[in-house]
Amino acid sequence: MSRIDNQFTVQFWGVRGSIPSPGLHTVRYGGNTPCVEMQAGGKRLIFDGGTGLHVLGQSLLRQMPIEAHIFFTHSHWDHVQGFPFFTPGFVRGNNFHIYGAIAPDGSTVEQRLNDQMLHPNFPVPLQIMQANLDFYNVKAGEPIKINDITVETAPLNHPGEAVGYRVNWRDGAAVYITDTEHFPDRLDENVMWLARNADILIYDSTYTDDEYHSPKSPKIGWGHSTWQEAVKIAKAANVKTLVIFHHDPAHDDEFLDRVGQEAAVQFPGAIMAREGMVLQVPISMPLSESIPVSEFSA
Repeated sequence: MSRIDNQFTVQFWGVRGSIPSPGLHTVRYGGNTPCVEMQAGGKRLIFDGGTGLHVLGQSLLRQMPIEAHIFFTHSHWDHVQGFPFFTPGFVRGNNFHIYGAIAPDGSTVEQRLNDQMLHPNFPVPLQIMQANLDFYNVKAGEPIKINDITVETAPLNHPGEAVGYRVNWRDGAAVYITDTEHFPDRLDENVMWLARNADILIYDSTYTDDEYHSPKSPKIGWGHSTWQEAVKIAKAANVKTLVIFHHDPAHDDEFLDRVGQEAAVQFPGAIMAREGMVLQVPISMPLSESIPVSEFSA
């Protein structure tokens, strides 16, 4: 097994919520909408297809042919708008397994990705993609097996519904929870279950508590959580590293610097999601793959 096959990594290609926010004041954290790539056991898993998926796609052009598993939390624009610009999807010989839950209106993830590429919204249809695209309907609460990787799923509290994912490989776990809104009187049981003892928890922290409860423009019912709630979840679920994610488009680099500082005081394992950031999930190596003692001898 190669060195890469023995690693569990998480890379961030898009960390912004709602709408792409490029500009001089978002350079350090990034302005692309959600896309997170995980690699475990030689498998590539991609979560959400915001504009960050286009950036990821450009990097993959040097590695073709590509096989990857793409998981959508839901189909709001900021989570699918990069898919029509995912260049590897247009290249014959690439293989993509695409997962998403059936929406409340009964539409599948395939139907919704297809619809956003119809006239007058887009010049070419989904069918022009030459890569092999296999679609799977996710049932929140049921696990997905990919070789020795287990992807656990759970429903999230979001208008139009959304799905959270937990990737388990060997003794490591990385969790992707966005978009979700916390409850006022309790911790979300589904979120807690996904986050339990996770090495990395990526959590929707769009707002601050002050913004969420603002008397002038409250965000209650908008389907997103706060970084303070993220800290509560991380502590209660015994999370090692908390990643503050889905940054509000109005939050510039200086604002996010302050959030990061405050979050780290309350939870030393808290960090801010940045485009390009790569995290390692610690895993133990099975005895069968350890290096023989003889190889260390002179």
